[in-house]
Amino acid sequence: MQLGFALPYAGSWATPGNQATIARRAEELGYASLWTAQRLLYPDAPRNEYYATPGAPWPEPFRSIVDPLAPLMFAAGLTSRIRLGTAALVLPLYSPVPLAKQLATIDLLCGGRLDVGVCLGWSRDEYQAAGVAWAERGARFEEYLSAIVAAWTDPTGFSGEFVSWPSGALLPAPVQRPHPPLLIGGYSDLALRRAATFGQGYLGGNMPLAGIVNALRRLAQFAEQAGRDPKDLRLVSRGVAVLTEAPSGADRRPLTGTLDQLATDVGSYADAGLDELFLDLNFDPRVGSLDSDPARSMDRALTILEHLAPGN
Repeated sequence: MQLGFALPYAGSWATPGNQATIARRAEELGYASLWTAQRLLYPDAPRNEYYATPGAPWPEPFRSIVDPLAPLMFAAGLTSRIRLGTAALVLPLYSPVPLAKQLATIDLLCGGRLDVGVCLGWSRDEYQAAGVAWAERGARFEEYLSAIVAAWTDPTGFSGEFVSWPSGALLPAPVQRPHPPLLIGGYSDLALRRAATFGQGYLGGNMPLAGIVNALRRLAQFAEQAGRDPKDLRLVSRGVAVLTEAPSGADRRPLTGTLDQLATDVGSYADAGLDELFLDLNFDPRVGSLDSDPARSMDRALTILEHLAPGN
């Protein structure tokens, strides 16, 4: 299993200096990838609950999250080997052709190291802010996937329900051929089916260990139904890491505990069959909130980064 790390993207620690430090150090230590996330706004009275904590307010780190693409452009100029990924872009909130241009440019700037994680999203307020009809989100998502691939690979143009353009080159093309990998996220069978049909892999959001085995099984089933080899699809997941000074109890959430407990959990994810796990500290309110101490957040991140480095 490959191991990645999330850049600082939430709250007070999401500064250029901290992003540069994490990007450079993660590459030096042999991590496989760096990741960002997307949150468009934090409404005062959300119309949707956050799926992971029903009945509770949205997580505090959601209050301030930087754009997901700009830090990857920044990291592209600071690194030479480590891959760069989005986890994940809420695809229907974008215009697909300008987005395809941005992504191709990032792939060019980083020398072909980009992974494009996309998802449908779950916030009605964000759809309203982007001027996109909530009822059209599924149809737009699937058409936009095809449109982005066409913008990268097909000079004959595109004609769909929501977007079209005439024949002609949309250059520069991405460095990767035929295009940067598309990793499709979500929590339903439909998301897994889309990943197996349209994507090069599935992107899970902080998947529990038991969920990985189930996701692998379902992804393989949907891939076979789509006439694809399941071995060609990657299974990547975010792992929300929360470091504690004292050992957590037997009923603890995976990746919450001491450094040794976190290391044990990383091994368990590998044993479960995950292709790649990226550690994300931004969901820890002590790290990713606006009132967190950026220096203490960085100390916590560098401690985890060093201790769990591949090969340790």
